[in-house]
Amino acid sequence: MIRTKVAAARWIGRLSRATGRGGGTTLPGRVLLKLDPDAIDKLGASLRNGSTVISATNGKTTTAAMLAAILRAAGREPVHNRAGSNMTWGVATALLEQRGDEGLFEVDEAWLPEVAERLRPKTILLANLFRDQLDRYGETEALADAWVEMAGALADSTSFVLNADDPLIADIGRHTGPSTTYFGIDDDGRAVTELQHASEAKQCRVCGEPLLYERAFVGHLGHYSCPACGLARPEPDLSATEVKLLGMDGLKATIETATGSHSLDLPLPGLYNLYNALAAIATAQAIGIPPGDSVAALSRMKAVFGRAERIRIGPSELSILLIKNPAGANEVLRTLELEEGPLTLWFALNDNIADGRDISWVWDADFELLSGHVGNVVCSGTRAAEMALRLKYAGWPEQDLTVVRDIDRSLEVVLEDGPERVFALPTYTALLELRELLADQDSATRYWQS
Repeated sequence: MIRTKVAAARWIGRLSRATGRGGGTTLPGRVLLKLDPDAIDKLGASLRNGSTVISATNGKTTTAAMLAAILRAAGREPVHNRAGSNMTWGVATALLEQRGDEGLFEVDEAWLPEVAERLRPKTILLANLFRDQLDRYGETEALADAWVEMAGALADSTSFVLNADDPLIADIGRHTGPSTTYFGIDDDGRAVTELQHASEAKQCRVCGEPLLYERAFVGHLGHYSCPACGLARPEPDLSATEVKLLGMDGLKATIETATGSHSLDLPLPGLYNLYNALAAIATAQAIGIPPGDSVAALSRMKAVFGRAERIRIGPSELSILLIKNPAGANEVLRTLELEEGPLTLWFALNDNIADGRDISWVWDADFELLSGHVGNVVCSGTRAAEMALRLKYAGWPEQDLTVVRDIDRSLEVVLEDGPERVFALPTYTALLELRELLADQDSATRYWQS
């Protein structure tokens, strides 16, 4: 009976793509789950080598792409929701339309417990939790509690890979089995000694007392301890030292493991991508791929959809950097701070459901970092005026700010003088609009084909 339902859903997916209506990453899975709510359970069980599931607030698409590249270099081709559709229907679509012996799925934070219960994955990577879309997810502590419950239910059958530098994530290790791997950064030169004002995870998950941070790297990710109960950051099994950031050109680091050191030359920018790389290398090790092989594969890594992706438009190069919450935005701003100015910037701030209706997060992002480093700035999207107002309060010159709400027209405005390089900072649905626009102009492939 499942075969008939699978055939029907596949046919609808082919029809959707053939008519150019989009929905190729979600519609087939939605149809299949409507026909058979247990389809993920049934199709997932056919993966002989099991599944790896990745979840995080920031970086799950890039980390999944990194792990997919490592697997391919090892001769393994996973069933993978590579276009980033990461709710149940995106996972169902991947299982429906791809063939393979193992699964690799990035999963939305709120949907993770259900997907994990259905797939019973062999390995789960939990990379970070940041404040994001409070109207949909609630506070990070609520997600952490749900993940703890999930981990306890799967502790006997699933290996976990956890970020030692995130107290919300590392705490989950108290509820997992012995096959738990930790990763983190051990480079004091890339740390700050106090948390950013917008940081989360300030209280101990065990006793509730304030945590003491010796250093922080990205938001609340860092080295911490609790003076009250003695909780401390776990010692990583895999860590990064000797980190050198190269702006948009990438980074270099030494990856330390129990079996030796490896030189990572990653063509993706920022400490946030170093965390993504560490997560991918640690997870690959947990599923049988040596760290040295992973490091070599990542040296050839290309940016994925909207995550430091570079697209040529006439004489200009458009670099797309998704922003969606304070922590992620701050890391993008820190990366751009390393670029030579003045910078040409295009912002697109939307408040659609997938972005989160509440855009107050822009007031917690540190746009002040670039106040003396910008040239032409165009603000677009449904909340373009609010974006421009935030930048004005951050000290950006008002005469350099242009508000053009329509995304199509705003892109024309920022490109009209043929700047050598434009940095595009869209929120999620604005990113989809931008990529569709570029695909219509034959500047980029459509996101479900990329």
